[in-house]
Amino acid sequence: MTIVAHTHPYVVGVDTHARTHTFAILVAATGELVATEQFPSTRAGMDRAIAWAARRTGGDLATLWVIEGVATYGARLAATVSRAGYDVVEAARMDARAHRGTGKSDPLDARRIAAAVLSLEPTQLRQPRSDDGIRAALRILLASREHMTTERTATINALTALLRVVDLGIDARTAPTSKQVNEVARWRARVEDLATITARAEAIRLAKRVVDLDRELAANQAQMIDLIRSSKAAVLLDKTGIGPVTVAVVLATWSHAGRVRSEAAFAALAGVNPIPASSGNTTRHRLNRGGDRRLNRALHMAVVTRMTHHPQTRAYVERRRAEGRTTKEIRRCLKRYLARQLYRTLNALHDQPETGPQTT
Repeated sequence: MTIVAHTHPYVVGVDTHARTHTFAILVAATGELVATEQFPSTRAGMDRAIAWAARRTGGDLATLWVIEGVATYGARLAATVSRAGYDVVEAARMDARAHRGTGKSDPLDARRIAAAVLSLEPTQLRQPRSDDGIRAALRILLASREHMTTERTATINALTALLRVVDLGIDARTAPTSKQVNEVARWRARVEDLATITARAEAIRLAKRVVDLDRELAANQAQMIDLIRSSKAAVLLDKTGIGPVTVAVVLATWSHAGRVRSEAAFAALAGVNPIPASSGNTTRHRLNRGGDRRLNRALHMAVVTRMTHHPQTRAYVERRRAEGRTTKEIRRCLKRYLARQLYRTLNALHDQPETGPQTT
């Protein structure tokens, strides 16, 4: 069995933070600590860190860099190190309980980050996501969309609560519809008592914000569609139940061929793989509540749509119900199947050239 300790001369572990990054260099074969140092998280600081590591590893480009938070605090460092010609992987998950009683500091964390991968096989290393092109743009749009969606929900809730407390002529037994929100947004000031005037003005402000957010969400989705149409994942939009947001989530998570080593690993990443929970004469599986919950939610919504509008899926549902399966069990099976299908489709397409949208 080949492990990291056999394939790389040195391993650099990096504990990342907003202001500084802490580095620890280990000899891969023995785990011996070569040096530790801390550098600012600025561009100059990262360049100094790479030069520092090169001096202590003899400039060997086979050195493996293990960086914590490659999608957050360590994103810029990971990109800089990759451009310098080094292999970069994401830090493995570590059990904090295993180090209880031994103390904690940035140098210790950096050393543990490096040591955690020494016994792993190369296929077990966590490859960072592609950080350029269409996938990176989609990740930014998804983050913005989540923020806008959360704000819209909070604003609608505030508007509903206000309409239930103050009688402004709107039936607030349920959340206001889009038609009612637009109606409130067009209201004008009236001659009323002070409390009602204040409530009406606040209702107008909230309704206008909802209208603006709806417009921004529509523009966000249109931009996603343009990006997806110009990518290799455009064929996914033709599948029943899979819209632009679902495609964006799947593509951003899958990232590039090789990041996820198998369709089973992709299912585990999505949290749709059944977890064995058997004992003795009882054979059963339990629900996986881990994984990427945003990806899991996207698969869930796609499956719910397909169970209603996709003939083959509806036939499958009827067959499984006849076998005594519950709707929840059937839905979980379909999510697992859909994850497999999407993974295989993206891997089959990855060799095709990808062209980004034209810019002027």
